[in-house]
Amino acid sequence: MARTKKVRQQQSLFADRMVQFPTTRYQGSKAKLCSWIWDEISHLEFSTCLDAFGGTGSIAYLLKQKGKAVTYNDVLRFNHLFGLALVENKDTRLSSSEIDSILTAQDGVAYPTFVYDTFPDIYYTDDENRWIDQTITIIASIDDPKKRALAFFALAQACIIKRPYNLFHRKNLYVRQADVKRSFGNKTTWDKPFEHWFRVFIDEANRAVFDNGKENRALQLDALDIPGEYDLVYIDTPYIAGSGVGVDYKSFYHFLEGMTDYGEWPEHIDYKSKHRRLIPQKTVWTDKKRIHAAFDELFKRFRKSILVVSYRSDGIPSEEELIELLSRYKSNVQIRHYGQYKYVLSKNSKSKELLLIGT
Repeated sequence: MARTKKVRQQQSLFADRMVQFPTTRYQGSKAKLCSWIWDEISHLEFSTCLDAFGGTGSIAYLLKQKGKAVTYNDVLRFNHLFGLALVENKDTRLSSSEIDSILTAQDGVAYPTFVYDTFPDIYYTDDENRWIDQTITIIASIDDPKKRALAFFALAQACIIKRPYNLFHRKNLYVRQADVKRSFGNKTTWDKPFEHWFRVFIDEANRAVFDNGKENRALQLDALDIPGEYDLVYIDTPYIAGSGVGVDYKSFYHFLEGMTDYGEWPEHIDYKSKHRRLIPQKTVWTDKKRIHAAFDELFKRFRKSILVVSYRSDGIPSEEELIELLSRYKSNVQIRHYGQYKYVLSKNSKSKELLLIGT
């Protein structure tokens, strides 16, 4: 009885706070599955937790809402900034005057033109590319790291919403500009100016900032290098399809990753690619030959924690293999099926969302 009462108190701890995770259009985001995931883990007793592959931060933010001490982690720099802005940040916001300053060119300043020069007719119009050059330069000059992260979040979301498919996987500005009937996307959305979307998303981000009374933090490390011990570790690795092809988020969102290090961006571009991607870097998390060993090492590293794994039923490793790996370190492994949840752009209607819980 005492345990049940404790859980109910945690669930209602921030019920009076009007805080909500901002809108995102991120491939693979668990934002729509948050309620289901919380329903499946809310009975577990834990105070500290790690979201080891944080992505947009929707699960880390959920756990923050539930009064947990949260550590967010993601190896990508732009994702780390999302975590810094929305998870670690507890009271920093951008004022109206600061937002206006970000969106206003300073007299006499000659802004760089790297995006304008490098990405013509690829993702955005010339005027939009110039706007990005100007805005990311102004954002980079903000002294406060959390204000800088908030501004970057708004810029990144504005970039995503103006992209067909919400990705940077190919050169396809023409899709936006063609005067044809479409079965997807929203030309009105695409054609609204960047400044409009920046203001929409910075308003959402500002309203999402809150203090849950705990010290939360955002890291940028490979999951196997994360220090510390946690009561619960949530794991949502990049998906490797049964065909052996892994989801490479750095490839999908290379433009956002490049913006985080604007000055060094030119040195990391694959200029042979039509869409000016970043030079590919191999990772164990998208390698079908090494992923089993990586999961085993990760489970071993955090074997003292409750392990919660989000997964898809048709991935590599298979559901059965993942259960076997988890069972090496956990005596009790439970499986929860959400059903046929379909991800955007996924052609596999038979894939089921899984949650494996090892205690």
